[in-house]
Amino acid sequence: MSVAQGAPAGQPVRSELLRRLAEAPDWDLVVIGGGATGLGVAVDAAVRGFSVALVEAEDFAKGTSSRATKLVHGGVRYLAQGRLGLVREALRERANLLRNAPHLAQPLPFILPVYGARGRWLERWFYGGGLALYDLLAGDARLGRTEYLGAASALQRAQGLEGDGLAGAFQYWDGQFDDARLAVALARTAIALGATVVNHCAAVDLLHRDGRMGGVVVEDRETGARHALRTRCVVNAAGVWVDAVRRMDRVDGGDLLAPSQGVHLVVEREFLPGRCAVLVPRTNDGRVLFAVPWLGKTILGTTDTPRKDLAAEPEPFEEEIDFILGEASRYLAKMPTRADILSQWVGLRPLVRLPHDGAGDTKNLSREHAVLVERSGLVTVTGGKWTTYRAMAEDVLARSVRAGLLPARPAGASAALPLVGATARGVRALSEPPGEHLYGSEAPIVRGLPGPDRHLAPGLTEAMVRFAARCEYARTVEDVLARRSRLLFLDAQLSQAAARPVAEILAEELGDRFDAAASERAFVALAQRYRARPAGQAPRAQ
Repeated sequence: MSVAQGAPAGQPVRSELLRRLAEAPDWDLVVIGGGATGLGVAVDAAVRGFSVALVEAEDFAKGTSSRATKLVHGGVRYLAQGRLGLVREALRERANLLRNAPHLAQPLPFILPVYGARGRWLERWFYGGGLALYDLLAGDARLGRTEYLGAASALQRAQGLEGDGLAGAFQYWDGQFDDARLAVALARTAIALGATVVNHCAAVDLLHRDGRMGGVVVEDRETGARHALRTRCVVNAAGVWVDAVRRMDRVDGGDLLAPSQGVHLVVEREFLPGRCAVLVPRTNDGRVLFAVPWLGKTILGTTDTPRKDLAAEPEPFEEEIDFILGEASRYLAKMPTRADILSQWVGLRPLVRLPHDGAGDTKNLSREHAVLVERSGLVTVTGGKWTTYRAMAEDVLARSVRAGLLPARPAGASAALPLVGATARGVRALSEPPGEHLYGSEAPIVRGLPGPDRHLAPGLTEAMVRFAARCEYARTVEDVLARRSRLLFLDAQLSQAAARPVAEILAEELGDRFDAAASERAFVALAQRYRARPAGQAPRAQ
């Protein structure tokens, strides 16, 4: 039976996974971090037959991996930098991801508008040449034909685009996805392949034997129980917190990362009601602006601002909100204001600080990933982006083999591995409001649970909450409303209203150990951070 066809009936519950951690004497590989990269490593290692344990201190994709711009892309902007190899790899991985998880990742047309008299010639030549190269690099993995549109056609396809001064536009193709639900699918796929993957379980110490990496001490955040996992290889995939894990290894080579934050604002779909996303390749200060239809709303973003701290829930700076709203107002016919923001969220990017990089300027930092094997044998991976998570995982395992930490085994099987829920049947577009289509082949299972027609909020039913608890390892109200459902990211106020009924259902599913009142309070306080502040109001304390 393939992973995609496997029914949750045979899926181990969290207590069984914790029992494995307690009883298994040795592991081939222990992964620290349940974001895109760590989960990708777990899947790739498990499909090769390695014994794998992965621990995540919070929830899968709790950090940066749930706060992406929701794009599966090759990186059009990297073409101007001459980084053709990076673009080619990302386009290949884009095709793999869209094929392996069609319910969570799909093609999306983009409109690149061209304004003013110069747009008729100079920009048309420049952008047209770049997008032609983009299609050429994609080869057989091209999602659609790039074409130049007149102003009238552009406005028809990208409804909501500002028409004043529009000379025309290019339409090209990339992809979009649901990042947090993809992370959960990866976790469940790894488990189906035999890996032991546990959320809300933290790595609290590293074990050494004769100066070499020998294991990881993990702690279940719910019970406080600790387990020592002996292993031949430890992969540090903790995202923006990789340096904290390196310090547990007593690495004295300085920090590897210089984080940058990207802000996203969510407004109603009426600001961009068409089927196309919009890319502004160069804003007033040289950045890129996206307007993306996603799950019935419109995402506006993003920024690229250096940040020194590593807040678990960073908030946007005033100037970042003003920047996004100001630039969006130049390119959208209906100008968004702070009052239109339904949810605002921030992701911290783990940008790699290379020896020649300038300090304090994220434009000089690498967007590519880096794999570092420390003297102790600790393998650290960071950087990169969601689109190339699988290629990053292959690179991690290749470096681990070269370092003698793992035996060589054939690679590449994960490139054509359907993820849990994958279906060959057509599915509704991700630009449409959320619903059962996001569950792919498992939608009938969701419908079979109690409460399929009891709606707690738009796109969220009682049955979905029960499925999240029984099959998707949700342990808190936040796990459900932020990452199994994306309601927090779509409408923070609505998510607060749904917190109590979700807590009540989780109490039935998780039993006496679950504190419904505390989980509800914690989520309501969190959701308040995602609601837009009046102009000039100071950010809330971290």
